[in-house]
Amino acid sequence: MSNRKAAGRRHFIKGLGSAALALTLPSMSEAAGSEKEVILTPTTKRINANDRIRVGVIGMGIMGHRNLRTALKVPGVELAGVCDLYQGRLTRAKEIYGADLFTTMDYKALIDRSDIDAVIVATSDNWHAPIATYAMQKKKAVYGEKPVVHKISEGLPLIAVQQQSGAIMQVGSQRVSSLHYAKAKELYTAGAIGKLNLVEATYDRQSTMGAWQYTMPLDASTATVDWDGFIRGSKKPPFDAKQFFWWRNYRAFGTGVAGDLFVHLLSGVHFITGSLGPTKIYASGQLAHWKDGRDVPDIMTAIMDYPATAQHPAFQLTLRVNFISGGGDTSSIRLIGDEGVLKLGGRDLELTHSIMPKAPGIGGWDALETYPAAMQEELRKQYNSRYSQADHQRPQKEPIRFVNPPGYDDHLDHFMNFFEAMRTGKPVIEDISFGFRAAAPCIACNDSYFQQRILHWDPVQMKLINKK
Repeated sequence: MSNRKAAGRRHFIKGLGSAALALTLPSMSEAAGSEKEVILTPTTKRINANDRIRVGVIGMGIMGHRNLRTALKVPGVELAGVCDLYQGRLTRAKEIYGADLFTTMDYKALIDRSDIDAVIVATSDNWHAPIATYAMQKKKAVYGEKPVVHKISEGLPLIAVQQQSGAIMQVGSQRVSSLHYAKAKELYTAGAIGKLNLVEATYDRQSTMGAWQYTMPLDASTATVDWDGFIRGSKKPPFDAKQFFWWRNYRAFGTGVAGDLFVHLLSGVHFITGSLGPTKIYASGQLAHWKDGRDVPDIMTAIMDYPATAQHPAFQLTLRVNFISGGGDTSSIRLIGDEGVLKLGGRDLELTHSIMPKAPGIGGWDALETYPAAMQEELRKQYNSRYSQADHQRPQKEPIRFVNPPGYDDHLDHFMNFFEAMRTGKPVIEDISFGFRAAAPCIACNDSYFQQRILHWDPVQMKLINKK
């Protein structure tokens, strides 16, 4: 980051504040009142940009393009160069951002530039940790796409590099920066659903694009693609355009539905509950429809056991992704307690309640009718003397619906948080440890699926446990 006077930096901070300051959030007490729906409205907030940050992008695919467009919306952020292993994407970057833009197929050449303050890493999963490691060793800040690692074994070394270098790294599960996730955390912490016992999280799709069958260029070949650079030291198979452009479908380069979509879901659950992660993991699935050569399932279900901690009671979590769902494209997280359910969608949440009455009930679908008549009468007499009519009534609470405002962008908030951390030294909302604690159990789902066994995880020490 370019050196600036402290006064200028303070001026920027006063102008920017935190990303959350850009909108007005009603408090828990306000949300729990008579209103059933809470809709956020933007407030006017002047943002000054006195501290320039120059970024480079490594991986100019779909997420690279979208990450860059969002990053450049933050005042003071400028593009210094891009890197990609397909020449066509470098050509396209020059078409969009100017013919003088620095482009390269060598990520080290980009990171080594003196005018680069931060890099956005949006490559295939197998390159996430190596590139982030090199960048942080060069004292560059990193915004890295999830999953933060390709293999569980890469997690702790990556954390160690960050601690040794002091470089800032934000992991890109942007919904943890969303306003409705912040509201969900507030409601959960306030006990709005009672005692948590189960979480159900799903991410379903029903389209070729949703199943990662993206449009491929007409000129895909070793003349336009650095295939050797892509495969990263693995056995050198012949060039395969599908494996390069549809890399999520292949274990050598991606992490399948678990590493892509389970990570989104688990990041949200961990953010809301404050959990460090599960201790037991099991996954099952199948390749039901998209039989295009991929070696990962298109349907996967996982069950994870979470132990009781100071942040939450013990609960079970289920994850599901279905890439050929007749229900269409849907996604939700449902936190279920003994007094209510908190359901999150892409931009809203709904809190509903069902609270048991004090009186347990007698008669109806009950063994009472199987006893002698005199005993039934005596049991009813004792029951009625113990419980009043009011004890039979279920306590009522108004439901709450919370909606992000039109045009609100959690992706932008996530980047604002990242750049503010660079400018102020404040912690990012999703550091490597958080990202790894979300990614590792999901990557373990792949191991569980392919090995057909239960895996045990230590969420505190962040390592697999060998249990025979």
